[in-house]
Amino acid sequence: MPSVITLTSDFGLCDGYVASMKGVILGINPQANIVDISHLIKPQDIHQAAFVLGTTVRHFPPQTIHLVVVDPGVGTDRPALIVKTAFGYFVTPDNGSLSYLLKPYLKDSLSAKSSVSVKQGFKEELSLEVIKVTKSDFIQSNISNTFHGRDIFAPLAAYLSLGSKPADFGEQAETIEMLSLSSPQKNADGSLTGHIIHTDNYGNLITDITSADISQKRDSLVIEMGNERIKGISNTYAEGKGLLACIGSSGYLEIAVKNGSAASLLAVKTGDAVKLSS
Repeated sequence: MPSVITLTSDFGLCDGYVASMKGVILGINPQANIVDISHLIKPQDIHQAAFVLGTTVRHFPPQTIHLVVVDPGVGTDRPALIVKTAFGYFVTPDNGSLSYLLKPYLKDSLSAKSSVSVKQGFKEELSLEVIKVTKSDFIQSNISNTFHGRDIFAPLAAYLSLGSKPADFGEQAETIEMLSLSSPQKNADGSLTGHIIHTDNYGNLITDITSADISQKRDSLVIEMGNERIKGISNTYAEGKGLLACIGSSGYLEIAVKNGSAASLLAVKTGDAVKLSS
């Protein structure tokens, strides 16, 4: 069965960058099954890449190889990693791109971006293995300082898909970079304050509040964003005439507008607060 390799990048669709990576992969493994997750990540937006990846990879077979290249540090000495987990393999710069995926398995919460111990920082059920790539056998002979996606990461994913083991590519990494991700906070009055973490293609504002965070009766909740108030949580995007709140397919609370864009309607941005109260 051909190996599945997914691609996530901020390369866009106007240039030949994505095609070049696919060409390198297919030159090494012509049987590879390449699936695009997204190439419309905002330029250098590692947080967005981490969120999109974190809501997607669990829908792929556990032997899938996920190639993630949103790399503001291209050309610097930041390591290239091959990461093995219970739900897939990942080929990526060590810059926090796996943060949403790994966050549920952290033993301790993070208050700032930091390096987390691979051996001691995560729960055992993650089955985490992190390899820092040090061997040049698996990368292009001529490496551009501005296109490691083509010259380093694409060949790594391709050779991994041919059956090479992560340990074949280098040495065990002691740490992995993790972004500081917001979490909803319980307030003294029983309310909950979350934050906008992503805006999707429809203009839906996705928060860091999950279904599991909501203990109150959903039809009596009041959701506040700035001067806007929404009463109750809807079951679908089709309910209501104006702003509405619902639990989206990724399990997060979203602010939406029936047949419209909440992002266009509201002057809000990533990081802004969303408050839930009875």
